[in-house]
Amino acid sequence: MTRRLIEIESLQAFDRHIARARRLNGWFVQSLDLTDRTDLLLRVDPRGAVFLGCLFAATAEAHLRRSGALLFPRLPDLPFNPYRASLYDATELYRTGSYPESPDAAIYAWSKASSTRGLTEDLATTLHDHAITDALNDATAGIKPQLVVGIMGGHALHRGEDAYRTAAKLAGTLTVAGRTVLTGGGPGAMEAANLGAYLSPWQDGLDEALPIMTTAPSYRPSIDAWVRAAFQVRDRWPGARAGRSFSIPTWFYGHEPTNVFATGIAKYFANALREDTLLHRCRGGIVYLPGEAGTVQEIFQAVTENYYAAEPGQVAPMILVGVDYWTRELPAWPLLQRLGEDRSMGRVIHCVDDVAEAAALLS
Repeated sequence: MTRRLIEIESLQAFDRHIARARRLNGWFVQSLDLTDRTDLLLRVDPRGAVFLGCLFAATAEAHLRRSGALLFPRLPDLPFNPYRASLYDATELYRTGSYPESPDAAIYAWSKASSTRGLTEDLATTLHDHAITDALNDATAGIKPQLVVGIMGGHALHRGEDAYRTAAKLAGTLTVAGRTVLTGGGPGAMEAANLGAYLSPWQDGLDEALPIMTTAPSYRPSIDAWVRAAFQVRDRWPGARAGRSFSIPTWFYGHEPTNVFATGIAKYFANALREDTLLHRCRGGIVYLPGEAGTVQEIFQAVTENYYAAEPGQVAPMILVGVDYWTRELPAWPLLQRLGEDRSMGRVIHCVDDVAEAAALLS
């Protein structure tokens, strides 16, 4: 008999479940302060329960260990919570003040300094990335996979460029049409896509927001100015009404700051896991705007999954935008066509000249 798994990520949920529980078998309790719940813990059988980074009174901790619960301790000297129960929001990553003093910068600095790290550091990042995957599963649980559309593209695109506006309009169109946009979470085309989704409920929001954004067209030379302009847009158009989108950035490329417009940010340490998560979840298709090595990698990583798909229904559409770019400047399209011959994926790969065509293919 398969045991029922129960994830507990808040004190309210803990109190609600334990009020009617005698056994905690199958419970996963995540990052809670349970020092005031000693009496409740002492009256139950905790065998088979897992407590991740929780705090206990000494009496309760001894009872849990003695009775067969599995306790993962809080790990010391970390600038992040490896057992977090939710995705990040930009306000948590940046807070107030200058970027070098932000939690995001502190975590990135820790990740660079830990290049010769030991078991504790490896365990911390692994636990964190597992928790982020779990949080992303929770956040997207009500979304049909075929309605999740990825928008990929170069990080170097400036806010004032026509291609930036075009990427934002594409994401806005898809969001209004009921799709959920997913990006790599960085600047450039990725930021444009999350911005377009965010502002989709406001008819003239993008036209009014772009002049604010272009006061700092790039995160170079000043991340502070770049972030400040973006938060001015968020303050002007509050998040409570914003269009939903998600981003999946990484501290592996921590020198490229995470954009602030995704309503859920799944930031990973392991870039390979991040890339696989990003591409695997875009079952509604992926749009590739002009980019360089990172975008090319994302094209052919997705191609591999499509090429070897066991069933036609497992193949996700892939749309390259910019015929000249993808046939001459970086000729990925001819190779993609060749790989698609006599394969199921050949029917769902496209190279088009503008985002209107891309949107129509995904509608």
